[in-house]
Amino acid sequence: MQPDAGQGASGTAPGAPARDLKGWLAYLEQLHSKPIDLGLERVRDVLERLPTARKVPVITVGGTNGKGSTTAYLEAILQAAGYRVGCYTSPHLLRYNERMRVNARLASDAEIVAAFTQVEAVRGNTPLTYFEFGTLAALQHFQVSAVDVLVLEVGLGGRLDAVNVIDPDCAVVTSVALDHMEFLGPDRESIAGEKAGIFRAGRPAIFGESDVPERLRQHAEAIGAQFWHAGRDFRHESTPSQWNFHGPWGTQYALPYPALRGAYQLDNAVCALMALGSLQHVLPVAQQHVREGLVRVNLPARLQVLPGRPAVILDVAHNPHAATALSRSLARMAGFKRTHLVLGMLQDKDIAGVTALFADLADDWYLCDLPPPRGASAAQVCAALPPGKAQVRQFATPAEAVQAALAAATEDDRVVAFGSFLTVAAVMEALGRTDGAWTP
Repeated sequence: MQPDAGQGASGTAPGAPARDLKGWLAYLEQLHSKPIDLGLERVRDVLERLPTARKVPVITVGGTNGKGSTTAYLEAILQAAGYRVGCYTSPHLLRYNERMRVNARLASDAEIVAAFTQVEAVRGNTPLTYFEFGTLAALQHFQVSAVDVLVLEVGLGGRLDAVNVIDPDCAVVTSVALDHMEFLGPDRESIAGEKAGIFRAGRPAIFGESDVPERLRQHAEAIGAQFWHAGRDFRHESTPSQWNFHGPWGTQYALPYPALRGAYQLDNAVCALMALGSLQHVLPVAQQHVREGLVRVNLPARLQVLPGRPAVILDVAHNPHAATALSRSLARMAGFKRTHLVLGMLQDKDIAGVTALFADLADDWYLCDLPPPRGASAAQVCAALPPGKAQVRQFATPAEAVQAALAAATEDDRVVAFGSFLTVAAVMEALGRTDGAWTP
């Protein structure tokens, strides 16, 4: 039975859970019969009942890969420029609180519970998925927090994602590759059509690749969006110590390399700079703020190298597009004797496509089970491994896998834990890296 729309004396709606965050999250998981049910009608219906606050500029970021990093760049640069920035991302690694940040500070349990309570108070009998409910709660939290600008990361796809209930002033699609095909379509063109759904008529629409899918281009042109894409409208060039950004508004010279590792991070950084340039009339940002943001940006598990020896590298690459970037970055890192790969995957991912990219890098595989129903077993991952001489071991948990890898590694080796967010989060917890990347 659905709870009533009103609130109880305890501050939660009748039929809702106790006031702790853990109880609320468990409650959200059973509000809808499906974990994913794409569509905007339910979200829009509840949003219209929530208190309306003043409107602020909104930047929405989608894409198969790179959207988390691009969002982080926008957050860091805008904060350096003095704006109060509300940032919504998903999924989280260690704590649900990571999803809602104001000026890089994680929302507290009490703030999230207060937002959940407000959404529940107006939800009535409308069924919401876990992500939909959380998205509405984030928007409510940002209203209460009186932010100056919103940076919203798409959860899945774009057109029917809950985030798309908000009209962005600028929309960014970082990349389009094969992933989530059961929801978005069987090929790159179909997926591009879904992601292009975050574009708006007459507003900046930015695409981070030079190979533009026709469905994405056609949609941008059909609605009259201000469409810019990499290669034609903007690009970057590198020098040994700095890099330059060439865009429609001129060139920014001698920029510092981002704090996030990997040559591919410049592709994400320029998407952020394009978005900011397109909104310069409403969100002025000086070049010094760009420099500060690039240096200060922080995002865990994107080619993250932990201090100490052997080197431990964390990355949430879980599809071939992201795994290509990771494998190329690892190949550029010299000076390691052996590479120990810790991997856990979800069943609906292209496990063979991901693991094939590491055939020439792997000396040892440490495969781990992930929990059902979506998690693949170590045996399933093993069956998809490319042929080679690498040693393979299987473990019941990511924690056991990484501990075994560390025990076998010498100081001159590297241990790379990658794949699902679940894998990397469990490895971080096993290594005591529970501080995350943001100020709690």
